[in-house]
Amino acid sequence: MRSLKLLLTGLVLGGVVGLWQGINIGKNNPWYSNPLEERSVTDKIKSSIGDGFEKAGESIEKVGGDIKGKLKN
Repeated sequence: MRSLKLLLTGLVLGGVVGLWQGINIGKNNPWYSNPLEERSVTDKIKSSIGDGFEKAGESIEKVGGDIKGKLKN
């Protein structure tokens, strides 16, 4: 009976810790942060703007490479 209680306690604690870390990983937060904390609107905007600039830079580099390839031929 005691081993069953230990097993169930371990499963519950493991599930809680795993859920905690899984939510944080899914939200691109550090694994040790609070998963229930809401990000502020300014943080969300900064994150989305940063992603947009990164994607725009990559597409500009790709277009520039295509142009260079066409000029060499």
